[in-house]
Amino acid sequence: MTDEQERVQPSGVWSTAVGVARVRALESEREDALFRDPLAQAFAAAGGLWPSSPPLPDDEAARRRRLAVTFSIVIRTKFLDDLLQQACASGIRQVVLLGAGMDSRAFRMDWPEGTRLFEVDTAAPLDFKASVLRQERAVARCERIAVAVDLREDWPRALTAAGHDPTMPTVWIAEGLLIYLPEDAVDLLLARISAQSAAGSRMGLTLGSRGAIDRFGADAVPGSAASMWVSEMPEDPVGWLAGYGWQAGCHTLRERAAAYGRPISTSPQHEEGPGGLISAVRR
Repeated sequence: MTDEQERVQPSGVWSTAVGVARVRALESEREDALFRDPLAQAFAAAGGLWPSSPPLPDDEAARRRRLAVTFSIVIRTKFLDDLLQQACASGIRQVVLLGAGMDSRAFRMDWPEGTRLFEVDTAAPLDFKASVLRQERAVARCERIAVAVDLREDWPRALTAAGHDPTMPTVWIAEGLLIYLPEDAVDLLLARISAQSAAGSRMGLTLGSRGAIDRFGADAVPGSAASMWVSEMPEDPVGWLAGYGWQAGCHTLRERAAAYGRPISTSPQHEEGPGGLISAVRR
């Protein structure tokens, strides 16, 4: 039986990772792409989202919301790419992607010698991903270690067993993850990350902006990403992370988009609070 025949199709929260791959594939086709992800199209195709995808809604407001989510994925990907490059330039050689999904940074980015990259996710998406990687004969550019564990379980123990050294600095990435976790689970995740982080560790987070669930989830199609969102950014994300021992900087999507040459031309339709793109350093 071939990998394609054995492949379990995406479902539940992790199915959104295939949608993210499709966005990255589309971005990669642009002449002015902010990044290029050569595996994204293969992930999207394996999940049934390439070359076609669900049509945009007829409702204009719903269309705008869908496009806004797509745009945010592109900007956050570039933001976290830059953060990872800066972390490696500072000497960090341990990378942990929490809820890794179809992330292909192990394959598409240039990594310093000695870099170990851990992809933490449940078995289903990691198995799906592995079948696509075999199909594409993909070769990682660093030491890539898949850690199959549910983030609701004792994932730090599994990560350590896989070779992560908590006495050495780590750069942690939680991209498009926290919005799917209830607040108590977000706090537990941050506590666990902090306990595994030596001084000088770095972290990149994406957080749902305040009011996003009301704006995007109220009439979301059942099973869509927005229908599964449950948590938003704290009112004071910098203070919140300081409580865990991190010195954080907050960036808005609008601010980063302008810096990357993709300015948002429309005026904000609501008051913009602290940004949902977070970079932090362990004190």
